[in-house]
Amino acid sequence: MEEREMRTALIHPRDTDLEKLYPAQTIQIPIDHFHNDSIYEPHTNETFPLRYWFDASHYQPGGPVIVLQGGETDGAGRLRYLQKGIVAQLSQATNGLGVIFEHRYYGESHPTDDFSTKNLRFLTTDQALADQAYFAQNVVFPGLEHLNLTSHNVPYIAYGGSYAGSVVAFLRKLYPDVYWGAIASSGVPEAIYDYWEYYEAARIYGPRACIEATQKLTHVIDNVLINHTDTEYPQRVKNIFGLGNITRNDDFANAIAQGIAGLQGLNWDPAVNSTEFGHYCGNISSTEVLYPGIAEREEEAKELLAVGGYDEGKLVNQLLNYIGYVNATAVKGCKRRGKSQDECFTNYDSKFYQQDDITQEWRLWAYQYCFEWGYLQTGSGVPADQLPLISRLINLEFTSTVCREAFNITTPSQVERINKHGGVNISYPRLAHVDGEWDPWRAASPHRIGLPGRESTVSEPFILIEKGVHHWDENGLFPNETRPGLPPKPVADVQKAEAEFVKAWVEEWHKARGDMMYGDDMGDL
Repeated sequence: MEEREMRTALIHPRDTDLEKLYPAQTIQIPIDHFHNDSIYEPHTNETFPLRYWFDASHYQPGGPVIVLQGGETDGAGRLRYLQKGIVAQLSQATNGLGVIFEHRYYGESHPTDDFSTKNLRFLTTDQALADQAYFAQNVVFPGLEHLNLTSHNVPYIAYGGSYAGSVVAFLRKLYPDVYWGAIASSGVPEAIYDYWEYYEAARIYGPRACIEATQKLTHVIDNVLINHTDTEYPQRVKNIFGLGNITRNDDFANAIAQGIAGLQGLNWDPAVNSTEFGHYCGNISSTEVLYPGIAEREEEAKELLAVGGYDEGKLVNQLLNYIGYVNATAVKGCKRRGKSQDECFTNYDSKFYQQDDITQEWRLWAYQYCFEWGYLQTGSGVPADQLPLISRLINLEFTSTVCREAFNITTPSQVERINKHGGVNISYPRLAHVDGEWDPWRAASPHRIGLPGRESTVSEPFILIEKGVHHWDENGLFPNETRPGLPPKPVADVQKAEAEFVKAWVEEWHKARGDMMYGDDMGDL
């Protein structure tokens, strides 16, 4: 919730105008598409209004409908892609109509009156897939009622990034007669319960000094917290970080581990780029003390390093800088909120987990990963012969707390519900996989390191963005915003390739359908 509030505070005024430029529309969607599946009992025949937005400014008869799946967030936050991102680019290239499609339960597309566990039973990937298929088969765009722009009459191309990338990949495979093509950008079609590999991208591609310091200092802290539990040292470690009032060791270990997770926030687009990963690495890599007020803790730092098994001179200042970083971010952030450290950092707040009214948006993606996706990011899962980047105290028991407390899910996520579609080996004609070389989610994608390479073809494009992170092809710039190196060449190249193969897919659709596109149903725009 705190992260969402921070993102909201960073929205540019221009972005808020997008909802005026592209007014929200709704379509009535069945709450329950699967009356033969017992997990949705009791079933219902009711419908709910699902939001979408569209831009027909590029549309000409014969063009496709480009549908961006909004994924696990408010769909209004995706409108920039309709204005100048991937949807705008593909629409311009193909004379298409662009759509942002909100995922059920997120934003304002609420099928139920609250987010109680009972009412979240309809929040599954299968239901979301059926929503998007139903939309394509039934939508009537306001102002374009004289045109038949359903999938019966025009080609539909789906795009999604991250979780939404997996959704559109499955959509292409399960509803091939509805969606003619799909682009899965940073898609994660392999559901993994213990996703310790999330930090592998940082370990492999992160700055060496930053990674080595993080590994060693995490090892020091683990050695103290795990091997000296009956001594004064665990409390002394918490104290030196300014977090002495956190009761549980695993909560403390988690509180100081957030900096290394910032890799995913890197983006080539200055409007959405987060500098937090570089800020963290700049702190922990430096062998010069960056926080003068922390220097007085030098002797204490040396002793704790020795107890943790290390006697390296440069680690003293790196530990002091780590402490300074945590003080400047976590400690001060908690003070600003006026809460106790346990209130700020504990993962064991039963009272919080029982909240389930319609404002408790945190429940949505948590329910999805607890129920069927997994992706619990642990330090305990890292092989024993490798130093983790986060504490081994961050284990499955710790990361699944929300599953037990909020939803009474006490067994591992049902990843087989997802992986039955093919996992990292998913392949289908006119299904593109676009991934980032440095993406923390790459290990759950078809570009996973160690898998056999695939030939990239027009039918099945397979593209890895050099030094790219998370769905870097989704963002775009107006012509007057571009400059040398912006967007970077690997991004510009992949976006150009996407426009070309989507045009080829549309041409293929017309060849398969003959001259049907010029029938009476098309009319004049």
